[in-house]
Amino acid sequence: MPNSPYRRILLKMSGEILAGEKGFGIDAKILAELADTIKYLYSYNLEIGIVIGAGNIFRGLSGAARGIDRVSADYMGMIATVMNSVALQSALENSGCDTRVMSAITISQLAEPYIRRRAKRHLEKGRIVIFAGGTGNPYFTTDTAAALRAIEIEADIVIKGTKVDGVYDSDPMTNPGAKKFDSLTYKEVIEKDLRVMDMTAVTLCRENNLPIIVLDILNRDNFRLMMESKIVGTKIIKG
Repeated sequence: MPNSPYRRILLKMSGEILAGEKGFGIDAKILAELADTIKYLYSYNLEIGIVIGAGNIFRGLSGAARGIDRVSADYMGMIATVMNSVALQSALENSGCDTRVMSAITISQLAEPYIRRRAKRHLEKGRIVIFAGGTGNPYFTTDTAAALRAIEIEADIVIKGTKVDGVYDSDPMTNPGAKKFDSLTYKEVIEKDLRVMDMTAVTLCRENNLPIIVLDILNRDNFRLMMESKIVGTKIIKG
């Protein structure tokens, strides 16, 4: 494979992607496709960190809306991210990738505790590291966890994998006339209130000058184009 413009990346994907058309749980076919795509990225000699959401199983905010204490609901969501992470680890190892799950909440039977130096060492040894358990604190999303882990491991970029091919000025699923942005600044994302990542995550990336690319994770060609430094999805950088 050609040399990558990046050395170390943080891939953020939503839990909903794992559900596929079922809308809930984990679709084995989608899981295998994602594992193959990540293995393809790995073939570029990248060091890869991953953060997965839990929307296919449980969301803290929606749980709180149903009467569950918000802090308890958020911890339930963190546990759900561990479930998704272990499932992805299994799929990746079936594809021949050496993988570690590191969790911000202690579940020693399934995952190592998150320790920054150990995480960096795993990456340096060519292991894909899946960061589970969010930040380990309630009231923070997995978007924020992704931005935080990316900064901590000194990633070159955050890749936000979604179901659409970039950032639009409105929902392209419901508005056929929605306008796609090829590039944005952090300031524009905040001022336009674009739902790329939550504002805490965007602010963290801005303060640490960490670029974000938003792309369709199920289209492998997007990653090929990205690795060839071509325009793909939407890139968010400092203005």
